[in-house]
Amino acid sequence: MDSVSWTASEQVSPPEELGEALGYRFVDPELLQLALTHSSFAAEAIGEPDNERLEFLGDAVLGLAITTKLYAEYPELAEGMLAKVRAAVVNEHSLARVARHLNLGEHLRIGRGEDSSGGRDKASILSDTLEAVLGAVYLDGSYHEAERVVLSLFGEMADRQATNPGREDYKTRLQELLAQRGVRPRYESSASGPDHERSYAVQLYIAEEAVATGQGSSKKAAEQEAARSALEQLGNEKTGA
Repeated sequence: MDSVSWTASEQVSPPEELGEALGYRFVDPELLQLALTHSSFAAEAIGEPDNERLEFLGDAVLGLAITTKLYAEYPELAEGMLAKVRAAVVNEHSLARVARHLNLGEHLRIGRGEDSSGGRDKASILSDTLEAVLGAVYLDGSYHEAERVVLSLFGEMADRQATNPGREDYKTRLQELLAQRGVRPRYESSASGPDHERSYAVQLYIAEEAVATGQGSSKKAAEQEAARSALEQLGNEKTGA
């Protein structure tokens, strides 16, 4: 097999690093190359296919692997809750978070225009590409191999959601968002009431500025509420609302 060129963009890192992060060694490196090829790259390179078909396949592989795990390991969850837990794991935000952990953006083959506009860190591109990579693992190896990779990446997340169904981790989302700005949130809490009816209030600071408050029956719940409120405010800043 001819060697695959990875020098189309100076910012593309060697694919072997991604394989190591996934814990999977590709037999056919061209499949991995295809999985990492965004449509913007294909549009600029004559005769280059993109990863959209692999993304379609990988979406199904990911969904089946998570669904099978939830069905087998959480018999107490009804169908409606199983669907909610799966949706909390299999979504653009979660996939992009995992993709960033893998440094997937460094391996992307994207067009020059998309690259210059920050495409390597766009959640939609990262999540779609990760699905394409999972589809490539399935074709290159087997469903068993693809399932193993899926569970290594998403298994703990699925367990957290299944044991706390419907509860979103706003603190983690806020911390990841602020990390991109080079700042960290700080929480100050206070408790009131008798031991059997204790309530907690939390003040959330960003860059030493008080931005949100939260209340709850536990310190963790109050912190989650404060983080949720802060995320809403940051979202309004982006949209100009």
